[in-house]
Formats: sequence, structure tokens, C-alpha cells
Amino acid sequence: MYILLLALKMTWQNFAAAKLRTFLTVLGIIIGIASVVVVMSVGNSAQNVLLDQVRLIGSNLIAILPGASADNGPPAIAFGVVSTTLTSDDIDQIRDKNNFPHVLYAAGYTSTTKLVRYRKENASYEIQGISPDGINVENMNLATGRFFTEAENTALRRVAVIGSRAAGELFGNETPEGKMIRIGKANYRVIGTLKERGSSFAGDFDETVYVPLHTAQSTIMGINYLSFARIRVDDEKNIEKTKEDIRVLLKSRHKIPQSEEGDFSVRDLASAINILSSITNVMKYFLVTVASIALVVGGIGIMNMMLITLKKRVREIGLRIALGARGRDIALQFLVESVTISVMGGALGSLIGWGVAELVGIVANSRGVAWRVTQDAEIFVMAFGIAGVIGIVFGLYPAYKAMRVSPMEALRYE
Repeated sequence: MYILLLALKMTWQNFAAAKLRTFLTVLGIIIGIASVVVVMSVGNSAQNVLLDQVRLIGSNLIAILPGASADNGPPAIAFGVVSTTLTSDDIDQIRDKNNFPHVLYAAGYTSTTKLVRYRKENASYEIQGISPDGINVENMNLATGRFFTEAENTALRRVAVIGSRAAGELFGNETPEGKMIRIGKANYRVIGTLKERGSSFAGDFDETVYVPLHTAQSTIMGINYLSFARIRVDDEKNIEKTKEDIRVLLKSRHKIPQSEEGDFSVRDLASAINILSSITNVMKYFLVTVASIALVVGGIGIMNMMLITLKKRVREIGLRIALGARGRDIALQFLVESVTISVMGGALGSLIGWGVAELVGIVANSRGVAWRVTQDAEIFVMAFGIAGVIGIVFGLYPAYKAMRVSPMEALRYE
């Protein structure tokens, strides 16, 4: 312990004698550690935002996506593949309580982007054709008015329910209900507005205009298939059975043998979260690896400084050996200096990284993103651990060189 305390005392004396060189060496570690902390903290926060947006939709939902794909892989739609195999009739069958007792609501969807006009105001919005059940599937809340009915959907009525931000942009302080808006080349009567929901990876709910599914298919898009469907079940524990029943039904309706892959994929929220977590984790740790390159550069800077210091301290080393110091004492001195530089850089880098992560959170929240800054203790423990390892690894060679200095040669050194 006495030897270690003595080494620490001499370390501070040596740092004080070469302040600028020490600062520049510490700076490399500061940049490296700050980069790692920022990437980990911001990466975790971004991952939480993404997963929170998925959970916003609900934990007892099943999604049906047209196009074949592996259960643990991305759906065909993710590659821009358009499949026309999923239809409204398929979803009508899933609503049958005799065959699907655990299904509460089922909705089909189509979507496109169109210019929406009201008097002199106009802007492009997502137009989503949705089954009347969609209000319950999505847990939408009406601010004013009502949602469209199945009768209006069947009769191809030109009615619309609009998101909160779209309503504000188009109508300002006017009451939207009863007003006519123009979508494409046709007029639609606004019958309701939705409460603010925010945005998700799937889009901005508040800038979406909802119209009856069959109306959208027939008069806006000219198609007879669905982009996707969502089903809300009564309990999470019934998701797997309902998914399997859906697979059996759709394969039968699409004339696909039960032993073969279907022309669709059935997903649930838990699977989506697991896939999303895996993808974001890979990206996060890749970025950490890139950021760690700065740490390697910082470590090389430490080794370079220690080797320069060694040349300038040969006489000191020879004198200490002549007075009884052992080779391992000399090696310990250099190793302590290397680790101290690295840990100092780790401490300052962690503080700077924490500050940058907090600043990112402030900016994100000011832009309307529900950003939760994640500052896990394990991030800072890892940062200090990495700093210590860098100090040891890049201090070993200078320490070895120091303990190999010949005392006779050192005392003759000018």
C-alpha cells in the first residue's frame, strides 16, 4: 500500500511538471469515453422512444401483412413488395365469433397520400381507409363529432374523420364538423376530429385523414385489396391461439396447403418488439464499436507520452534502482501514471457525455418527441472499466521498458 501511495504522489508531481502534455494526452481519452457514453445513452433513449411508440398501439394486437415472410424476419412490405392477396372478405371472416371467440375487433387498412383542400388552405396528408372497427382497434379518442359507421362504409359514403393537427391546419378556429374538404377530385364531409395521439414509426396520427375503407378502395385508390389488417384480442394469453387460427383460415381461403408457407404473415406486438429490439441493439453496438476507435487513439497517445517520459526520466530511474528500488516498483510507477491518466479522462469524458445526452433530450422534447433520457449506471461503470483497461493495456509496454533500464547505463546517461 505504501508503494502504491508513493507511486500516486510521484504521478501527480510528474503531471504537474508537464501540464500541457498531460492535458493533451487526457483529451484523447475524454473524447473517446464521451463518444461511448453519448452513443450508449442516446441509443438507449432512441430505442425506448421507438418501443414506446410500438406499445402505444396496444399490447394485445395482431397484425396481418400481405406477402410471405419468415416469422422472425422483416415483412415483404418492408422491401416495397406490394401483395394483393389480403382482402376485406378475409377480415370479415375473422370477425366471426363462432370461429374466433377471442377477437374483439378487426380492421382492414389502405393508405395513400393526397392533397387535401379546404377553401384556400391545402396540404398533403396521409389518407387512411379504415374499417369502422378501427376506432376500437387503435384505441382512438374522439375530440368532437363521431366516427363513420358500417352502413356508411358499405354505401361508399364520402365522409372523413381527421387528426387534431390536420384539423387545426385546415380549419384554424372553425368547427370542422359538417364542413366539406376536397380529397383528390372529390368532396368529403367532415364528421369528427380525433384527440391528439402523437406520432410513431408508422407515421403521424395527428396528420392523418381517415375515411371509410371501401370508400378509399373504390373512389380514392381504385383497388380491392388491403395494405394490412389489425386485430385486437381479449387477452394477451390468447394471442398465439388466435394467430394460429388466422393462419389456418387464410391458407384455406387462399387455397394454400396447410403444410406450406402462406402468402401473408401474422405478427403480434411482442414479436415486433423483439425484432425491433434486436435491430436497434445491433445498430447501437456497431456505433459503440466505431466510437471506441477514438479510445484506441487515446490509448496510443498514452503509450506515446509514457515512452517520451521514459527517455526523460532515465537518470531518475537509475538513481531509484541504485537506492534499492526494484524493477517491479519502477513498472508500477509507470503503470499507475498510465491508469491515472486514463481514469481521469474517463471521469471527465463521462461527465461530458452525460451533459451531451441530456442536451439531446432537451432538444428532442422541445421538438415534440417524447424523449426519455436513459442514463443507466451500467453505462458509466462500463465507461470507467474501459478507461481502466485502456490505461493498463497501453501502459504495459512503457512499464516493461522502464523496468528493463540498466542502472549503470542510467547513471551514465546525459
